[in-house]
Amino acid sequence: MTTFHFKAVAADGKPRAGTLTGENEKSVARELARQGLTPIYVGVEQKSGGLSFELPKFGGGKKKDILFFTQEIATLLNSGIPLDRALGITIELTEKKQFRDLLGEVLRTLKGGKSFADSLASHPEYFSELYINMVRAGEASGSLTVVFERLAEFEKTRDELRGYITSAMVYPALLSFVGAGSIFILMYFVVPKFAQIFEDSRMPMPTPTRILVETSYVIRSYGLLVIAALVAAFFGFRAYIRTLDGKLWWDTIRLKIPLLGVALRKAETARFARAMGTLVANTVPLVQSLGIAEKILNNKRMSGTLQAVSQGVKRGEGLAGPLRKTGEFPPLAAHLLTVGEETGKLDVMFHRMADIYETETREAIKRFTAFFEPAIILIMGVLLGTLILSMLMAISSLNEVAM
Repeated sequence: MTTFHFKAVAADGKPRAGTLTGENEKSVARELARQGLTPIYVGVEQKSGGLSFELPKFGGGKKKDILFFTQEIATLLNSGIPLDRALGITIELTEKKQFRDLLGEVLRTLKGGKSFADSLASHPEYFSELYINMVRAGEASGSLTVVFERLAEFEKTRDELRGYITSAMVYPALLSFVGAGSIFILMYFVVPKFAQIFEDSRMPMPTPTRILVETSYVIRSYGLLVIAALVAAFFGFRAYIRTLDGKLWWDTIRLKIPLLGVALRKAETARFARAMGTLVANTVPLVQSLGIAEKILNNKRMSGTLQAVSQGVKRGEGLAGPLRKTGEFPPLAAHLLTVGEETGKLDVMFHRMADIYETETREAIKRFTAFFEPAIILIMGVLLGTLILSMLMAISSLNEVAM
């Protein structure tokens, strides 16, 4: 039996929190429901008997807030709680002050007479155009509960894929950093000691050792200048790729990188399909959905082609044909959409496409890391091996003279 933390809402609309013991989350949720509580969150209680270590979290805070908010509102609306009351409960359950204050503004705007979509639209830094249009469609059709359930699924799926990609790239990045740091330390501190030995003995250095010592001298003499130049180049590059032309150029280059380009293309296809499936399922017009999806995609090369797809839809060419003509999306995507158009189940096919390419993205990331990690180890091994071999040659030449 395991102890679980829970957050729930009582019949009077007040939040409840505590712990319950059960076999799993589902059994605890059933017990809460039996007690007349609507479960909102059930999670394992974390206990540590010693030292614990947690990786720092870089960014993604807003996305986590949106995921939490969407799931809470979906659960509460599904329990029959009115929207304004559901917002009030969610505000009480929100731990981050900044987001809690934002939701308070949304609630005040809603009570002031504006629609829920317009209330959310006043905070574009948190709520995307897709999110707002979905809520607007839900309000218009009276299916806000269903919309938030789909939005919760959309946000959760996107968060899981983003988290998988990030975690998969942590180890290769850490490996590269440690290897480069080791080489720098050897070149900056260790190699000059060998150079000093040869200078004191006035002995000629072996050629590999001489090259190593000269490289070390350059690093020690011009290292700060080189680092400053690299930092300046890095920030200049970042400034360039933030421009429209620069981002288009960089996104085009990234799609051509072996293995990584395939993973990026599939990830963008999954993002496009998930967004379109969510929008189309909630009766958002196709052309408008394409315009929203264009803004959601990260890759400008792929998102730019959606304008041509939208023009094709306006001309009555359907969706699959214009998408195939762009040449930027995988061939299977067009085939699935053709079936969706023929059967009248375009939203289903979009979701099917998203499932396929989210799975293939994970597989592509695995293939990339399976190649990249050994490649980094090999490169660092060769560099460190060459460096150590040069030192051993220098030591050997000293021993020969001594004998």
